[in-house]
Amino acid sequence: MSTLRDLAEEHTRLRPADIDHLHRIAGDWQLLSDLSFADLLLWVPVDGEGTFLCVAQVRPTTAPTAYQDDQVGRIVGGPEVAHLEVAYGQGRIWREGDPVWYGDVPARHEAIPVRLRAADGESGEVIAVVGRDTNLSTARTPSQLELNYLTTADDLAQMIADGTFPPPRHPGETTSAPRVGDGLVRLDAGGKVTYASPNAQSAYRRLGYASHLVGEDLAALNRRLASDPLEGTEAANGILAALRGEAPPRREIDARGATMLTRALPLMPAGVPIGALVLVRDITEVRRRDRALITKDATIREIHHRVKNNLQTVAALLRLQARRVGMPEARVALEESVRRVASIALVHETLSMSSDEAVEFDGIVDRVASAATEVAATEVSVGMRREGSFGVLPAEIATSLVMVLNELLLNAVEHGFPPADEGGPEPVPQEPLAPPQVVVTAHRLRKTLHVTVADNGRGLPAGFDSEGGAKLGLQIVRALVTGELRGSIELRPGAEGGTEAVLTVPLARASG
Repeated sequence: MSTLRDLAEEHTRLRPADIDHLHRIAGDWQLLSDLSFADLLLWVPVDGEGTFLCVAQVRPTTAPTAYQDDQVGRIVGGPEVAHLEVAYGQGRIWREGDPVWYGDVPARHEAIPVRLRAADGESGEVIAVVGRDTNLSTARTPSQLELNYLTTADDLAQMIADGTFPPPRHPGETTSAPRVGDGLVRLDAGGKVTYASPNAQSAYRRLGYASHLVGEDLAALNRRLASDPLEGTEAANGILAALRGEAPPRREIDARGATMLTRALPLMPAGVPIGALVLVRDITEVRRRDRALITKDATIREIHHRVKNNLQTVAALLRLQARRVGMPEARVALEESVRRVASIALVHETLSMSSDEAVEFDGIVDRVASAATEVAATEVSVGMRREGSFGVLPAEIATSLVMVLNELLLNAVEHGFPPADEGGPEPVPQEPLAPPQVVVTAHRLRKTLHVTVADNGRGLPAGFDSEGGAKLGLQIVRALVTGELRGSIELRPGAEGGTEAVLTVPLARASG
């Protein structure tokens, strides 16, 4: 299904500013739909005469929908859009007409013009129409709650027609929560409560206010209830700002161990301030879980920090032991162990600074590659380069993969570009490319990570057996790739000389 922007750009001549305003409406109109007990459809005129295109739709959570099928992308014309033409052409809300039928569902049509105010604040032009269609199959005598919902919905509908709703969204606010069903309070122009839904009353009871809210000065009440005076002042100022016609950011109030989120919206139909709408939501359990997660994350990061410190201590001890060992073979083995331990410590160092159990792996690879060129026993200056990105990897993959890459990079430098007097079997004659370099390439494809470590060195020796090799480094690599990583590895001659190690690592682990 095409997006609102795609449909508008393909079928209409709406400007980018017009489409942005329609996006703001679609991002906040669940509120109006729930208050209206009705489906909302956003219609824009199509290039040409008398046809409209539906570019967005929202269903109410407070009542049954009037449409079982999605209407987005539907183009209609003729008598079916007469109410839309009136709202669009005359710039007024249309409420006349008899009920219409969709299959065996009766519905009432209304049409609300969408006006985009000019930059100077003057009344702007109508750019679209919101269809408000109510399912009448469950019509009944409305309760006090429903009457207050419908009255508030009419005020917001008029504000859409005026171009004053929705208000601009504040930085960091990605959702329109709280919603109507969480709790609704309506204020008069003086800030006194004229209606509070049962859920709103319950939310204030959690804060320690047991009396009924009707008649209370809500700004003063919020200031009085809040445990933190500054928090209470901010919550009160937000309500006062809404009464002045402004749209303040959402506020939280903490009292008696409970937390309530509030959102204040001005009510200004036809530009006349008549009060404010305050949506409230009890988020006590949400904040308790947030605090528990923060504590857990801090504990996990501290554990990774301590593991990193312990690994660095182990590496230091091995380094000291290597200096005291007289046998060259033992010294080399200890130095290799130091490098392996240090590579694992890099992962835990990164995890200790991360908010989750995943790491940005590119930086780790770059550090391991740099270390490999510095410590490798070779007389040749070898360049290192990474192509592509490993992306974010979970800790269980990163820890094993960094050891594998550490071994492969060291092998590429030391055996691809050995010292001039190194003995051993003669390599297959190949003309090395210049300058000497090792390239690490990474890309993801269908939840699989493909990695290649390629050098332009002397190539594999004659008779090389990657499966039966006695080198400890290659044994570690094979064990980690096939065991911990559940992947595969192939060592082969490069297409233009040198050696390639090709890794395939699945990123989607099987459960259990």
